[in-house]
Amino acid sequence: MNRIDGRRSDQLREVSFQLDIAPLAHGSVLVRFGETQVICAAMLEPGVPGWMKYQGVPGGWLTAEYNMLPYSTLQRKPRDISRGKLDGRSSEIQRLIGRSVRAVVDLKALGQRTLWIDCDVLRADGGTRTAAITGAVVAVEMAFRRFVTAGKLPASPMRQLAAAVSAGVWEDGCCLDLNYHEDKNATVDFNYAMTADLNLIEVQGSGEEATFTEAQMLEMLALGKKGVADLVVAQEAALAAFDPSANVEILTRIG
Repeated sequence: MNRIDGRRSDQLREVSFQLDIAPLAHGSVLVRFGETQVICAAMLEPGVPGWMKYQGVPGGWLTAEYNMLPYSTLQRKPRDISRGKLDGRSSEIQRLIGRSVRAVVDLKALGQRTLWIDCDVLRADGGTRTAAITGAVVAVEMAFRRFVTAGKLPASPMRQLAAAVSAGVWEDGCCLDLNYHEDKNATVDFNYAMTADLNLIEVQGSGEEATFTEAQMLEMLALGKKGVADLVVAQEAALAAFDPSANVEILTRIG
């Protein structure tokens, strides 16, 4: 298998996290998976959805929004508001982001707060949903650490980190972290969201007008586990360099 960018079948694209890309968010990061770039921001607001109050559900809530900016692809993508409704793909992805992050956050520890996660795709070259999940977790943990520093939370509600990555069958071989060219031509495409200890949160996968064997499915799962493990190391390195007390403006207005 000769991948266009010269990567091994089990190799991630170059991954990076640029912290505090949105200075007024409680936590934000520009995450890059190769040419794919997504801004992920996290903000905590007082109050919870009405259904939680009605049902007497304790703790807080977490929800996500996902959007591909018009200039994120070669052909301009119209904004959802111009069509008067949310794109079905965007709706499905933002639900996935929310489920993935809720799996590793102790919502009861949030108190009566809602955590908003906004993921905006600056450039799409395959794997925008997996990059969004991976970046969102970093942004959320940044927000939590700021709230702890400001004395608004006793400890971070993040139980452990989580990340997501794709794997698929391309040119009759299994490979990790598909870029757009590979994703477009793949016969099988899987997305894995996992915790740092490599327990599965969610798996999305199907054959693109093709079938796949049990052996291929297991090989893709093994690639997904390796990819998530490598991503968690990168997340930890980014968070180790984060100073939650650095942005005084945010700390003075944290609610």
